[in-house]
Amino acid sequence: MPPDADFPDIAQQLAERIGTLPASGGRTLIAIAGAPAGGKSSLAGTLVETLQETGLKAQVVPMDGFHLDNRVLEARGLLARKGAPETFDAEGFIALIHRIREGGEVVYPVFDRGRDIAIAGAGVIGSDCKIVIVEGNYLLFDEAPWRFLARLWDLSVWIETPEQVLRDRCIARWLQHGHTPEQARLRAEGNDMKNAQRILAARQPADFLIGEIFEAEI
Repeated sequence: MPPDADFPDIAQQLAERIGTLPASGGRTLIAIAGAPAGGKSSLAGTLVETLQETGLKAQVVPMDGFHLDNRVLEARGLLARKGAPETFDAEGFIALIHRIREGGEVVYPVFDRGRDIAIAGAGVIGSDCKIVIVEGNYLLFDEAPWRFLARLWDLSVWIETPEQVLRDRCIARWLQHGHTPEQARLRAEGNDMKNAQRILAARQPADFLIGEIFEAEI
């Protein structure tokens, strides 16, 4: 996975490709997908900045706002697997993407990682926003109902990251949230990496592949 220093160059390539997309009646939807801790949110943010520098209205919408609440996950025996495909409101997320494409103001939930909860109505896409960058683990996931998202993207991006890098980043993320080194390792290996392996085993093709050799393939 490219370091942050490479994001501006990659974002510029993506912005140029977005500029060649045929005009549609609604918004342009760009998907940035990959495994947990693969750099999706960082690249999405850099891409929005790049597009805005050219005068285009663009915004990031993360998939994570559709995490099911911990109380629901506990009742279903899924709390330990939080982040797996079945721990999200997939149908609700797909409905949101349809609404976003249609245009107009759209309100959506946002995930607060520090508090580990989704907050309803915390994000707003203005009616003047023409390009939405959607980032998340399961945007190119080949299992129902997620697989039906692929037809909604005007351009899709997959970030390919070595599993050891993902593991190290997941551990570092849990350490930042106050876990002990052992707790962080257990959470990364017992859940995050299981999700990563599942995503990698069932990903659909992307229009734009960012590989671990720091090159972009169009």
